[in-house]
Amino acid sequence: MATIKVHGNALSTAAQRVMACLHEKGLPFELVLVDMRAGEHKREPFLSLNPFGQVPAFEDGDLKLFESRAVTQYIAHAYADKGNQLICLDPKKMATVSVWMEVESHHFDSAAAMLTWELAIKPLIGMATEATVVEENKVKLAKVLDVYEARLAQSKYIGGDNFTLADLHHLPSVQYLMTTQVKELFDTRPRVSAWCSEILARPAWLKVCALRGNQ
Repeated sequence: MATIKVHGNALSTAAQRVMACLHEKGLPFELVLVDMRAGEHKREPFLSLNPFGQVPAFEDGDLKLFESRAVTQYIAHAYADKGNQLICLDPKKMATVSVWMEVESHHFDSAAAMLTWELAIKPLIGMATEATVVEENKVKLAKVLDVYEARLAQSKYIGGDNFTLADLHHLPSVQYLMTTQVKELFDTRPRVSAWCSEILARPAWLKVCALRGNQ
């Protein structure tokens, strides 16, 4: 049995982020399903793994972590010699990667997560979409993607010349948004569009998509 466990659900963007990282590193893991509709993430034993009641929670032997981006950083550093390299050993290059990881977390995700919820998740669970929320966040996301379009004129990937965590962290929301009206925001920016096509085609990510499709 794998010593690495991801407690969550394959439909969760945060859980997908962690699973994508594990697949990039070629690490076996066990997905321990958490029934969020039944509220399992809001009670024990899950709360002993993540007191904030959010998926995923992560175990690697006796190490217990939560917060998906912290988990991916642990995986990338602890298993740097496995699979695909997702960090930079050069401190200056890694600093640049870190900047764009922060951009994803604080600028891209704030709009993308709301749009994913409104346009992709709500319809799946029978909830009504709020048009005003969608329009507000489309404007916010468009401004971020303008910055990305300029950035991708300087490097192949968002954090530099190689695929890193800065790119990987975008995958779950981008995948969902590509099935919605927001796809136009990506398609009308050629460099962003090409970047999305490339990262969404990565074998590790396709494994996550296959798992999601089975849930």
